[in-house]
Amino acid sequence: MLYGLLDLYQVSLFMGFSLSVFIVEYSFFHNSIQTKQMITTADSTNTTDSTDSTTTPPLANPSLSILYQDKHCIAINKPAGMLVHRSWLAKHETQFVMQTLRDQIGQYVYPIHRLDRPTSGVLLFALDSDSAKILSQAFENRQVRKTYWAVVRGYMGIINGDEADHGRIDYPLSVIRDKIADKHSLANTTEKADQQAISDWQVVATTEQPFQARSRFPTSRYSWIELTPHTGRKHQLRRHMKHIFHPIIGDTSYGDHHQNRAIRKHVGVSRLMLHARSLSFPNLQGETTTVTAPVDEDWLKVARQFAWQV
Repeated sequence: MLYGLLDLYQVSLFMGFSLSVFIVEYSFFHNSIQTKQMITTADSTNTTDSTDSTTTPPLANPSLSILYQDKHCIAINKPAGMLVHRSWLAKHETQFVMQTLRDQIGQYVYPIHRLDRPTSGVLLFALDSDSAKILSQAFENRQVRKTYWAVVRGYMGIINGDEADHGRIDYPLSVIRDKIADKHSLANTTEKADQQAISDWQVVATTEQPFQARSRFPTSRYSWIELTPHTGRKHQLRRHMKHIFHPIIGDTSYGDHHQNRAIRKHVGVSRLMLHARSLSFPNLQGETTTVTAPVDEDWLKVARQFAWQV
């Protein structure tokens, strides 16, 4: 129980949550422990099915791929669909990156930044509180460089008939309130101004596929792009791509559901096609460290279908 409590406190402290949020998270953890104890001591002849249909099936013997490690920090390749830490928003989940990594290496880890649940790729943790503060400051001061790979709808770079292989999206984004953190914040009572948000994009490859996503088009076009965010707004890349009408494939919140269905049917992939490809950051030795994450099998399946060389 102490492990889980410390994990929740680390999340609250290093990811900007208030003390009240920590209390809410702890209540969930405490209630979960009590529930597990009740199930364990229940009559073994009870045949009631207590499995929630919305629960993601746990991985057998989960193990995270470690991309980089020194005495101050560790970077892993986060699987798509795995939560970074426990949350009220997914109360029935049983596997989380923080707890899995802690058990895997046998020590506490401190999250430095976030990745959305459906996003895969490089995720950095500190191994002690002092290192966590220094690395978190580097992120806040924008001393890091992050690149993402994404597969999006349409041919990127065709603007008013002109072609370009790169560009910048400079479009402010409204603040998305956190269902937990803002619920316990006085700031929730005031309107927040839109925040500056800047993302660069670069075309890596394009393809035209002989299947229909919409009836009025005989084929479907897609682009593989590299994205570099210069600000860190919530869902920034996903919202920016929606704004310019090139939504990321597999995005159930900001995407094109027709395209998502077409990719599921013709390619057999349903995940969000957004991958944190690389992270460059100043390490505590005063040098720049760059960590690169390979893509998963779903990405390779899409690449093979589209004849892209990864």
